Amino acid sequence: MLYDLNIVWTPQTAPTDLERTLKFSKSLGYDVVALNHTFEAPIPAQVSNPIPQVGPVHTSFPQPHQASSPSTASGDNNRSSLPITLRRATVLISDPSINHRLPTLAAAYDLLAARPTTDKAFAAACTSMSDISLISLDLSVSHPFRFKPKPCMAAVHRGVLFEVCYSQLVANSDARARGTFIANMLELVRATKGRGIVLSSEARATAGGVGLRAPADVMNLFACWGLGNEKGTEALGVHPRAVVVNEGLKRRGYRGVVDIIQAEGRIPASQEKEDGDDGEKGKEDARKKKSSGGGTQQKPKNKVGQKQSSGQQDSGIANGKRKHDGGSDHGGGDQASLPVLSKRQAKKLKLAEQKATDGPVAANVK
Repeated sequence: MLYDLNIVWTPQTAPTDLERTLKFSKSLGYDVVALNHTFEAPIPAQVSNPIPQVGPVHTSFPQPHQASSPSTASGDNNRSSLPITLRRATVLISDPSINHRLPTLAAAYDLLAARPTTDKAFAAACTSMSDISLISLDLSVSHPFRFKPKPCMAAVHRGVLFEVCYSQLVANSDARARGTFIANMLELVRATKGRGIVLSSEARATAGGVGLRAPADVMNLFACWGLGNEKGTEALGVHPRAVVVNEGLKRRGYRGVVDIIQAEGRIPASQEKEDGDDGEKGKEDARKKKSSGGGTQQKPKNKVGQKQSSGQQDSGIANGKRKHDGGSDHGGGDQASLPVLSKRQAKKLKLAEQKATDGPVAANVK
């Protein structure tokens, strides 16, 4: 599946333009798209999600319950021609200390991204912000910070990926902005070694998807700046899917508790129980046949074995060779009341007995 996690949506976007853009994205081969609503700091106290749910809901997120009716059936047919739609929010951050409402914003939207504009905000987004899943960068402008390997790789190791929007290059007529985009892209690829990059369009829905490009064209474009075909494929499929699935788990689960799903190819519990019952019945039948048919020939052997075992037990009790009874290999009798002696204590007792017996003999010899 191919992903485009940034299609710009505004409250002024007409439903017809939005639907046309989504259909065009579907025709290009994108299976999942995200409608992006941009916020500027500070975040309002009461946050609501005004983005309409146009296409189908991603399977990683909770599914809405809808009653079946003729109108919903026609709506489902219309949604089949649209890609899976997610709703996303992007926050422009200049001072990370005033963005304390990020958890509220993350709960209202499916995805949450940050676009830092200062060095302090970029460092906080890479190392400490836990509610965001993407760091969206405007590479067509000169930033007051540099893309250094240490903070960039810290973000990648935390699971926060960098988003690069190619419409800032293809839909921009300013030659200086294009040159700045290429320079920033080369620096980002050098800092991250091509890892943790997500490619998106940032096409405007009001323009009917003018900034959209086919996935093959996007990979060929970024291959010129060090992002090979393999990493380009990951930037359009593997990495954005990881972001979407991770955010879905955050919203479905609670503190690490996730859903239990049926694994493919695994036997259901009811069928496994029935098979186990059938196996037990077969074993019981085999035991009955064995005891009725061939059990008479084996009875003497069993009796002999029982006699031998009983004789061994009696001899063991008589000789006092049980370890828990405190017996030894050299002594007999009932020694159950005696404590168990260690090897050292037994050796000392043996030496004492030898001295006691050797003393009178030596006296008689003299």
